[in-house]
Amino acid sequence: MKNKDITNKALSEGGVNRRKFAKRAIQLGVAATAASTGIVSALSLLERKFYDQYDYVIVGSGAGGGPLAVNLVKAGFSVLVLEAGSNDASDDTHNIPAWHPFASEDRKLSWDFFVKHYADINQQMLDDKYVPGKGILYPRASTIGGCTTHHALITVYPHNNDFDRIAQATGDISWDSANMRRYFERLERCQYLARPIFSNPSRHGFDGWLPTNRGNPALLLEDPAVLKIVKAALARYGLEGALQQIVSGNLRLDINHWDVAAGQEGPFIAPMAADSRSRRSSVREHLLDTQAIYPNLLHIRTDSLATRVLFEGNTAVGVEFLEGAGQYKADPYYDEAASSGVLQQVRASREVILSGGAFNSPQLLKLSGIGPAHELRDHGIDPVVDLAGVGENLQDRYEVGVVSEMSEDLALLKDCTWGEEGDPCLNRYRYGWLNKGPYSGNGPVLSLVKRSRPDLEDPDLFIFGVPSDFHGYFPGYSQALKNYKDRFSWIVLKGHTNNTAGRVTLRSADPRDTPEINFHYFGEGNDVLGEDLQAVIEGVKISRDIMAGPLVSNQISRELLPGSEVQSDQQIGDFVKNQSWGHHASCSNKMGPASDPMAVVDSKFRVHGTNNLRVVDASVFPRIPGFFIVVPVYMISEKASDDIIATAVGLSA
Repeated sequence: MKNKDITNKALSEGGVNRRKFAKRAIQLGVAATAASTGIVSALSLLERKFYDQYDYVIVGSGAGGGPLAVNLVKAGFSVLVLEAGSNDASDDTHNIPAWHPFASEDRKLSWDFFVKHYADINQQMLDDKYVPGKGILYPRASTIGGCTTHHALITVYPHNNDFDRIAQATGDISWDSANMRRYFERLERCQYLARPIFSNPSRHGFDGWLPTNRGNPALLLEDPAVLKIVKAALARYGLEGALQQIVSGNLRLDINHWDVAAGQEGPFIAPMAADSRSRRSSVREHLLDTQAIYPNLLHIRTDSLATRVLFEGNTAVGVEFLEGAGQYKADPYYDEAASSGVLQQVRASREVILSGGAFNSPQLLKLSGIGPAHELRDHGIDPVVDLAGVGENLQDRYEVGVVSEMSEDLALLKDCTWGEEGDPCLNRYRYGWLNKGPYSGNGPVLSLVKRSRPDLEDPDLFIFGVPSDFHGYFPGYSQALKNYKDRFSWIVLKGHTNNTAGRVTLRSADPRDTPEINFHYFGEGNDVLGEDLQAVIEGVKISRDIMAGPLVSNQISRELLPGSEVQSDQQIGDFVKNQSWGHHASCSNKMGPASDPMAVVDSKFRVHGTNNLRVVDASVFPRIPGFFIVVPVYMISEKASDDIIATAVGLSA
């Protein structure tokens, strides 16, 4: 059968005939695919080596979709990954760990969402990062590998309770924390510890696809001021004498040790997702390496924006998408490319899997008729399944920066020119051997894990120090790295937040539109006791205490944030409410049993009320896990692989 005929058959079997498909293209203001218009020849489609049907179609190539795609392919299934972005993440901006801020503002890789922290515009405008008429910048990536191509590389395991609570809520013992650790062992290739010969009490992985390493602690010896800050932080834990052991590598302070997952506090050195040559490790490399081995099974279609899931009744049978660069309004190149999209469809003989993340997966579900029926009808979308929880329960961390101006430029960075011609730090990174310099690390020199209150089951504060000025995301924020070499910041991150009041709602029925995103911070949320705010206040106080001690205070010119005028708890609280940010959006397609009216997926990632449709990304967590989201998402991607393959071979319901 000719390629064109196969496409026609797919359109017909997918419940969308040629006339309806052409009408759909007109509604979107784009061209239809060759099957409907004949614009592109069947030969050209074949030359691109894309098929019209795959076993699985996965929307999104990031932390959720990428490892899943690889595992399905290795199990012998054909997989199409639809990626709305391109394949441009291959240069120094992407690869060099210390350049991650530049990667997050690289126009070739970026989707720039602007979100709301509050519905109250007067409160929102108190944030220095607020962009009038837009909101607060929330950087996302649009490229093969998704946000793993631009994130800060911090690789931290969550707490056991994060998984045990899911097991309890769903009755699915496969979510038990001891079992879930297997997935971390499967994906990690730990390169900063010696491979155990006999037992493995740390439960690290050593043969996985994700290399993990530590920055070189000996770099601390190159900066006396930073060295004193680290020593002052260690003193809070009675470890003043441990500094030399840390610098020499003898005391590893391993935050990803299995024992720590039970809720240990202390100072730690957070590993990063980087290989032995100090280059970023991401899902991108994992996907492309696998595609090179299985070119006939794994197809990655870039510049392809999913517009809706195709259904026959309640059964997902395929995906409609716009082919063309810059089709989404979060793309910096959208205005140049908006009219060039070509509407296409592809069928999935087994399942469709959404892995677009906490913003795009609920948006795509709603565009496909899965969500609160009243919201769908308001936008002219016929409901397929009335699921009230789609787009609800949105969660994030709270973060603030305690920023100090030092009395002089930090020695660690004073010679760095961030890629300008003759940059000595770049030359050292490229040609150094044992010590590749400051660019070989991702920034944090020490991390402190602490409970904000002694009665908490797990620590909820992750406070990490970076030799730079960082106080959140705003257009051009990465330039602060270049502009200021005399700044040190403690970033206070509040994990296990109580607020679950965030929402992702449709702005329109146009799939190129970004959704409305409002996290409803603090007083607008449902943390009725205000525990989140009190925890961040405590974190600010800890950070200030470190910098006010005798070891450090004479190195500081002034505190920039919160600033010397901010002293009382009330004042610190106002600062926190005004200036907090987050970048771990999650939980907007909550996992739970069908008896939970707000649950969107079951414990096997299947969308309630549908067949052959799953969601595998950060949106499925009922509560935001741990301190950093990427490792939990990698783990559920590995788990979903097992669940989906078990279904395919008839081993599970």
